[in-house]
Amino acid sequence: MRSLPLPLALIARLTPVAVLACAGWALTSGPGATPSAAQDAPGRDTAARSSSAPSSTAVPKTYAAAPAPCTSLAKKTITSLVPGAKTGGKEIPSSDSDARRTCSWNALEGYDYRWLDVSFEVMDSEEQAGRSYQGRVEERKGGGAVPGLGDAAYSVVNLTTEDGQKTREGVVLARADNALVVVTYNGSDFESKDAPGTDEINKGAIKAAKEAVAALEDGGA
Repeated sequence: MRSLPLPLALIARLTPVAVLACAGWALTSGPGATPSAAQDAPGRDTAARSSSAPSSTAVPKTYAAAPAPCTSLAKKTITSLVPGAKTGGKEIPSSDSDARRTCSWNALEGYDYRWLDVSFEVMDSEEQAGRSYQGRVEERKGGGAVPGLGDAAYSVVNLTTEDGQKTREGVVLARADNALVVVTYNGSDFESKDAPGTDEINKGAIKAAKEAVAALEDGGA
């Protein structure tokens, strides 16, 4: 096996405001006034006060912390997707390990290079996670939905070329309640200067994402 320098592109990777409305009404004492209007008023006033009262019950988060990312995938999955990689992976330092954790695997076997990242991001609410998920999907055009993965999932594959070397990268975004799972999987062939096929990269990224989402759900139970 020849030792080859990696391309620079591969090395460098790494309230709503609540508005309170008060409704008022006037009760007349003239001949047109009816007993029912006067009787309805107290009940309506009570309902208004009740609806304006702040709720003291906080909605619990389904996932309170990100699971350990380096044990989220089966060892056989890692050796299959990243031949030659150490199955233990390498966790990327995070400023808030409860909110975000990422594990990375990469290896050069012969002339074939593969890189796999799995990230977990836990947010304060399902709504916040949904907004983040939608924004990221909109930034990555050309992909498609992945049925049966979390509450929503999206997959996209892109091909890039730098200094004549092609690299194909697949990204899978998945949302499960208040958490996001992000999988990035790419590869290059340094002998042919080509890249793995779209189907290989896409299926590999989806396989890793399914296992990662399952690990999240098991850890959050």
